[in-house]
Amino acid sequence: MARFVVYRDYNYCKIHKSLRIAPAMAAGVTDTVWELDDIVKLIPEEEPKKRGPYKKS
Repeated sequence: MARFVVYRDYNYCKIHKSLRIAPAMAAGVTDTVWELDDIVKLIPEEEPKKRGPYKKS
């Protein structure tokens, strides 16, 4: 999951000196610079796993 956030942050949020825009904008994937909050909203929320009953030995 961390790679997902880092990849998206690098390509969608960060303005690069050589390009002077975000790489995703240069590639024509998006027309705006994203905020980190926008990326976090893409991560699906996982429900906690149900645990079985506690067994006493």
